[in-house]
Amino acid sequence: MSEAVLDASALLALLNGEAGSEAVAAIMSEAVISSVNLSEVVAKLADHGMGEKDLRGLIEGLGINVIAFDEAQAYAAGLMRPATRSAGLSLGDRACLALARLRRAPAYTTDRSWKATIGVKVHTIR
Repeated sequence: MSEAVLDASALLALLNGEAGSEAVAAIMSEAVISSVNLSEVVAKLADHGMGEKDLRGLIEGLGINVIAFDEAQAYAAGLMRPATRSAGLSLGDRACLALARLRRAPAYTTDRSWKATIGVKVHTIR
């Protein structure tokens, strides 16, 4: 299998043992995540009281490759805005989709509204 790009929701499903976590676990050896989406994961876990040391240990223990949000991704995500506005996609959503598009990889998410996204293969994990 080639790379798979994880949305924050997919990684959180894995970490929380939620429905769809088995689909994410199956592709973890190929998984990458945008630094934007990692920030969303960190924020959610911090909201639940997890400290930085534990957060870093947990994320590093997964062995997931974190891809810095760069200029190419910024343009790709920004240019997706008109086509995705009606679906209500956030910057985080578009950051994931932009990374997937640029890397020609599928995106994994729990968000069903992504199915209509043009130019990116989307796997909804539940």
